[in-house]
Amino acid sequence: MSLLNTRLCELLGTEDLLEVQVIQELWSGCGQVARVRWMGGLGQAERGEGEPGCAVVKHVKMPSEIDHPRGWNTDRSAKRKAESYAVETRWYGEWSGRCPAACRVPRCLGFAEWDDERLLFMEDVDASGYPRRVTGVAGATLDELDACVRWLAAFHGTFMGERPKGLWDKGTYWQLGTRPDEWARMADGALKRSAAAIDHALDASPFQTVVHGDAKLANFCFPEAGAANDGGVAAVDFQYVGGGCAMKDLAYLVGGCLDAEECFREEDRVLGVYFEALGAALQEREAAVDRAALEADWRRLYPFAWADFQRFLVGWSPGHWKISPYSEHMTRRALEMCGA
Repeated sequence: MSLLNTRLCELLGTEDLLEVQVIQELWSGCGQVARVRWMGGLGQAERGEGEPGCAVVKHVKMPSEIDHPRGWNTDRSAKRKAESYAVETRWYGEWSGRCPAACRVPRCLGFAEWDDERLLFMEDVDASGYPRRVTGVAGATLDELDACVRWLAAFHGTFMGERPKGLWDKGTYWQLGTRPDEWARMADGALKRSAAAIDHALDASPFQTVVHGDAKLANFCFPEAGAANDGGVAAVDFQYVGGGCAMKDLAYLVGGCLDAEECFREEDRVLGVYFEALGAALQEREAAVDRAALEADWRRLYPFAWADFQRFLVGWSPGHWKISPYSEHMTRRALEMCGA
């Protein structure tokens, strides 16, 4: 038995490992995500006699060299990636259990670390009623987009005002403080010169929360149409979860789901869906927050969130398809508010 399988069996409390099925390879050769099935051990009492257990495991083993598909093979990139997996482990171990049904996440079943490897065991949300994935721009219906928007609102409302202990001080994988190389690669111009001001404006909001940090469509799990939980979603992949302004998550999600024309057309409606769901989440939590002031502040900062991600893209991959007439429009709005 391999060392990995030995560790799996130790975590599961079994020697009867039925299957390890690889679901996907992690970015830049950093490991794998697999579905594991076993008999006995963990969860046997809940499953009943003779029923196998099923979970998802993320196995991380950092390579000696990061093989980045766009050539960003630096020590800084490798350290950022390694820290992201440590943050995700702390998220599942210390934070995820506080998420209500409105922002469903996998339950943490355990984790282990040894040498340069780590294992994170999570509930298999496919088996729990969220087996469907939607990918690609224009791949989601507006109802599916709205379900993700409501998930974000519930998530942000749940953690409103929390200090992100153990997480990234500033969430999102594109945040300026962790991306000096990409900033340096940008051509000189108003966006590059205003990058710190845009970052500061988002940080200066009095309404800070915890952001998912990589809220792309592919990280949401959907139920089958007509299922009892139809209309809800679960979310995965919390490597870049941390503190920040919630509009970063919303802008990033919308930019990956809608083309430019749809972004213009749906802007007011999407914001309306978000703030209605946020109000419900804050009411559920009985949070002492001035909701009118919060909404006014975050609506003002929505263009800043778009400009913040645009700044990353322009340095990281200047021909990227997410750089669109709408993202450029929102960036101009933010720059005007910065006086640039």
